[in-house]
Amino acid sequence: MPPTPPPTPRILIYLLRHDLRLADNPIFHDLSRISRSSAYKTTASLDPPSPPICHSHSPPKSPTSARIQKTYEASGPALAEKLGVTHLLPMYVFPANQIEISGFLSEDGSGTSKSKSPYPEARSEVGGFWRTGPHRAKFIAESVWDLKGKLERLDCESSLVTRVGLMGDVVDNIVSWYSQQRQGEVTGKVVGIWMTGEEGTEEATEERDVRRVAEDEGIDFRIWKDEKYYVDDRDQPFTKISDLPNVYTTYRKPLEPLSSRPRPILPTPHRLPPLPDSLPPQQSPFSIPTTLATLKSALLAPLDADPTLGLPSPPQWAPKTTTAHPFLGGERAAHERLTHLASSGAMTAYKSTRNGMLGLDFSTKLSAYLAYGCLTARQVHWAMVDFEAGTGGDGVGVAGYGRGENEGTAAIRFELLWRDYMRLCARKFGASLFDIDGFRGAENTADDGEQPQPPKRWKYLDRSGGLGDDPAKTREALLRFLSGTTGIGLIDAAQRELFLTGYTSNRARQNVASFLASHLGIDWRVGAEWYESMLIDYDMANNWGNWQYVAGVGNDPRQGRVFNPVKQALDYDAQGEYVKAWVGELRDVDLGEDEKGHVQVEKLMGLFQAWRLDSVEKERLGLNGVESVEHPLIRIPFSVTKSRGSDGGNSRGRGRGGSYRGRGKGQGARRLGEMDKVARAGGAY
Repeated sequence: MPPTPPPTPRILIYLLRHDLRLADNPIFHDLSRISRSSAYKTTASLDPPSPPICHSHSPPKSPTSARIQKTYEASGPALAEKLGVTHLLPMYVFPANQIEISGFLSEDGSGTSKSKSPYPEARSEVGGFWRTGPHRAKFIAESVWDLKGKLERLDCESSLVTRVGLMGDVVDNIVSWYSQQRQGEVTGKVVGIWMTGEEGTEEATEERDVRRVAEDEGIDFRIWKDEKYYVDDRDQPFTKISDLPNVYTTYRKPLEPLSSRPRPILPTPHRLPPLPDSLPPQQSPFSIPTTLATLKSALLAPLDADPTLGLPSPPQWAPKTTTAHPFLGGERAAHERLTHLASSGAMTAYKSTRNGMLGLDFSTKLSAYLAYGCLTARQVHWAMVDFEAGTGGDGVGVAGYGRGENEGTAAIRFELLWRDYMRLCARKFGASLFDIDGFRGAENTADDGEQPQPPKRWKYLDRSGGLGDDPAKTREALLRFLSGTTGIGLIDAAQRELFLTGYTSNRARQNVASFLASHLGIDWRVGAEWYESMLIDYDMANNWGNWQYVAGVGNDPRQGRVFNPVKQALDYDAQGEYVKAWVGELRDVDLGEDEKGHVQVEKLMGLFQAWRLDSVEKERLGLNGVESVEHPLIRIPFSVTKSRGSDGGNSRGRGRGGSYRGRGKGQGARRLGEMDKVARAGGAY
């Protein structure tokens, strides 16, 4: 009697995007719960035992019983078990429209050159920049490889498979491959395709394309709620997205106190279904690297072909300057960073340090991990609950430990909710997130009887905006802006830091956005695209939503507020350390330091706007003839006086209050003051 053939593997494909973690992951959690009588039994959580809590339970009312409430496990049978899943295929697809994948091309038949990519280059629509620049490309590779290693270390024959292309194409190829018989046997049957839902037009297209493949083949398709945010979608204070308030404060108030809002986290799986025995190959003409080093090499190859990224004079490192974001990508690095924030006291100090610009700990540096789902906002919350309650091992003896919520932890929660809000705005306004007129151009966006404002007029790269502008001059100004040679110290320092490190502070980002949109009047989308390309921590909704906010076309209830980068530098770089760190040609500007290291504020004016340096100082520093010094893009009239209480400034926000005086008085000063208040409260980035 012939032997009974083994049962056909029943495969579930899990398509990962911005959910690159094992812990607190609803899909992995469900898969780990496949019947305890099966071979894929979930072992006990490392967390202390807790009673089962239904997945749809209400959020905890108080953080006092953190060890009981912070972890839960869904009740009832796993959804994967209902499908009869025996094998799991976790997959990350490097999307060809967002990440340049020509570095993955195989050699052609001659063996002497690369094949041609079937996809166009992954460049932005307005500025033509790489959609994903070198810094973020490396971070993504590290995050993908970290999760791959975590799955392999579960010792259950699991792993993370990587592919390149458009997601619909990749999934169609995989499903077709498994449906074909080889040597008289079916290598597997795909019974489910799952992915985490995301906002954004491109993400919606991916979901539509995958759904179409699944429905055509009769495969279960499921989009799971994205649970990496602070407040779960099921706990929002509205039922329809159209009811989301257009003002952040109005959204936030019903959710206070914020410390009561996050749901408990899901336990970390310790066992998952194995990979299928047979895996479909990557579609030609691409090949998949087998090490992290070769993966990075493939991602960076097309970018390294032009390391200037199209800039005639790209920024160069200044001696002894270091990055404020040296962190690796991945879930492990994310939790190491979170632990450090508690144990170092940085978590407690956050409210007072968040406007800093130099160093590692002035801000949390969790944004990149949150953006790629290496960490969830509720994991951050519950780590802070442990710190506040004095029940965690991290932070013992540090200021604020065991003393309840403090200014620092409250401010972090405020920022996490702002990220939630920007994501919800992306859902509400859809494609207008990328429109020149922004949310303000969408229909029915006015709250409380607010009258719609006329559309703003901009300078464009390819045509005149009707402002008497020349597109060629606009392009020249843009190149100087991107290169950090505007002649405004704070802006130049921020742009050079961004280019060289992939990071710049919250304070600097707001000033840069305001400078491009309000001082130069250039199409704000170019700035948003540049940040998309260069930032390690790029997040679609937060990046585009915040650029709109500062440009005056988003959901800022009071439009027309402008940052004065000279005043901002005086407030937040009072010793000139940040500008000197990144603008090497100004490092030796004499600031008249006394024996205590205090500088003369009047001399800072020459650092923050080098055109104001006297001829002797320019000669000493070799700055004569330097374009950014002799011909800055703009000159901001701003002076320092010994008087107090002046209310200088005009509608451009040049000078305000205290001992700073610009031209004109009145409304402009009040607007700048309000903008500062919003910024300090976390109004952007």
